[in-house]
Amino acid sequence: MIRSILFKKVYGCLLAGVMGDAMGAPTEGMTYSEIKEKFGFVDDFQGAGTDDSAIKLILCEAILKHNGYVTADEFADAFLNNKKNYYSLFYIPVRNMFHKIESKLTLPVYAGLGNMQSSSSAMAISPLGLINACNPRQAALETYDVAGLIHAGDTTFCRDGACAIAAAVAEAMSPQATVESIVLASYTYLHKDSSVEMVECINKTVSMARDAGNYEKFREVFYGNSLRHVISDSRETVPCTMAILLLADGDPTKAMQYAANFGRDADTIGTMVGAICGAFKGVDGLKADWVQRIESTYGQKQENSKGVDIETKVPDQSKLADQIVDVLLHKADSFRNCLDKIAKIQ
Repeated sequence: MIRSILFKKVYGCLLAGVMGDAMGAPTEGMTYSEIKEKFGFVDDFQGAGTDDSAIKLILCEAILKHNGYVTADEFADAFLNNKKNYYSLFYIPVRNMFHKIESKLTLPVYAGLGNMQSSSSAMAISPLGLINACNPRQAALETYDVAGLIHAGDTTFCRDGACAIAAAVAEAMSPQATVESIVLASYTYLHKDSSVEMVECINKTVSMARDAGNYEKFREVFYGNSLRHVISDSRETVPCTMAILLLADGDPTKAMQYAANFGRDADTIGTMVGAICGAFKGVDGLKADWVQRIESTYGQKQENSKGVDIETKVPDQSKLADQIVDVLLHKADSFRNCLDKIAKIQ
């Protein structure tokens, strides 16, 4: 079957997101020195990802059920629908949010208030970039609502991080995209004042990568002065994702391996940079044997990359890509309809 470039980009984003997640799982929480001592250099993956990939599937469920129009409310419903499937994987702020909405202690738009910092939205947000392909501003705008389910208030920079990743994926889908345009899109559409902390973190870290000139030197310098108290802090993971994207020149394999060997929240950095590079290069830009490995597991019981038992089966990411393409085309038709109406009243 001949597949469109659009499908290949969507499918590449989904697959590379899983690959990066799974590759980074064994090194999560480790320093790069510890990784080198234990593994040498991590260059492959096993399993179907971690909570990063699970929450992405929850978001996809909400997107497909509501034909691409998702807010914090629809995302919350999808979480409630998947308690049996994925609850055991949820990290502290996600569980906190979950119990707030399950017990009706608060509305979904307020559930993110008071939750600790993490990358729980950013790591799973790439589907919002896909359904807003080539429109990073819209991707950031829609993400701000959706990501508020898990983070708001004092940790709203985590929501900003999710907006940055969604915008980067949306830009990566463009046929004119470059690594530089993707990095630029990650912070251009964030709030001018309210998102200044995330914007500054991205710019500082990307500049550090440019000055370092190579991955190993960047990693050393970043460890020396930019680590956060919590490894999953999006002020660390999102900027590092953009820096690794730049240093890998958008190559999916190199970017995912850089993420895995970076350590810290390696699976989250891996899934975010994998999704961006997968959207940029498409499925044809991924290692063929890696693609075949994942495809051979479709429908089988999931082997979580962290060894946590879950009851779900590995989803057919190809089928999911087809469904996302349909949603994207539906949204594109809606935009065209609006433009036609505007043209008639000019």
